[in-house]
Amino acid sequence: MTGVHWDISWHRSIGRDAFLTPAHIDIYFCGILAGLACGYLILSTTFHQSSPLRAASVSLWGFRGPLGAFISAWGGIAMLTSAPFDDWWHSAYGLDVKIISPPHMILAAGFLAVHLGALILILGQMNRAQGEHRVRLLRLFLYVGGMILVSLTVLQMEMVYRTSMHTVHMYHLLALVAPLVFATIARASAYRWAATSVAGVYMICVLLMSWILPMFPAEPKLGPVLHQIHEFTPPEFPLLLIVPAFALDLVWQRTARWGIFKQAAVSGIVFLAVFAAVQWPFASFLMSPAARNRFFGTTYFGYYTNPNSLYMRYRFLPMESGAALWKELAFSIGTATLTSLVGLAYGNRMRRIRR
Repeated sequence: MTGVHWDISWHRSIGRDAFLTPAHIDIYFCGILAGLACGYLILSTTFHQSSPLRAASVSLWGFRGPLGAFISAWGGIAMLTSAPFDDWWHSAYGLDVKIISPPHMILAAGFLAVHLGALILILGQMNRAQGEHRVRLLRLFLYVGGMILVSLTVLQMEMVYRTSMHTVHMYHLLALVAPLVFATIARASAYRWAATSVAGVYMICVLLMSWILPMFPAEPKLGPVLHQIHEFTPPEFPLLLIVPAFALDLVWQRTARWGIFKQAAVSGIVFLAVFAAVQWPFASFLMSPAARNRFFGTTYFGYYTNPNSLYMRYRFLPMESGAALWKELAFSIGTATLTSLVGLAYGNRMRRIRR
């Protein structure tokens, strides 16, 4: 995730793209590391009858290994496959600054698979462990859950800038990912403050990238340069997802005896209501002169940002109205409820993972 945020910042600050930029090397090294580590787990389990993982392994195409190792190994291969595809894409269609593109989606599928595989690899051992060993594995599990949230919000980055924070559509987009991650990790880990911990990891990661990247100089090398910059452009201040995460943890503690359908319905409404209650006024603060400092980072813009844009003029997109507003609200509640339900159900299944 450091490489991904660095690469996005590279596009926004320098623009020029090449196969072996430092950010790309950072990303692809992680793919290589995942492939090698999980390949070792699979091969050692397959060819050594005395492997301690053999009893808790699965069989695939004649190989044996932990389920999570197979998933992460595939993710590492997908990440490396995206590299030449991305290089060809730029050669064929020009340099771009878009997150959503075919090679980037293959990369995203890869690093999400690496995260999911790591999550299942940890969970398989955690569900067999006791005492202090389980506590250590739980911390790793919550950390990886937080990085999954970072991954998914990166994919939405172009659609959830602060100019959109007074539209219902932005909250609809976050309802697609945040309740799903919170519910899955909370139910799979059976930890009281799992959602809060996951959101805390997300906030710390994004804050560090927001504060560290501008420390390094950068100069645009691709036109047109509409806004002159002299440092790397960081990601925006993280969304206040930790507040609805805390509210969801409280709700789940008090509704432990409820069925998951009733829990999901309440969870979706609580997530949206609490998130809007804190993010909406905070967005107004981010647009104010009080937030124009290095801490909140609202003074950083990509070199291609139009000075007359709403973004640079600290203005919001107009909020939906009439039928469009009610439609967006209905879809937001439905989405938050559905993703909560999927997360709770999948989390229940994950608690049975032993391999």
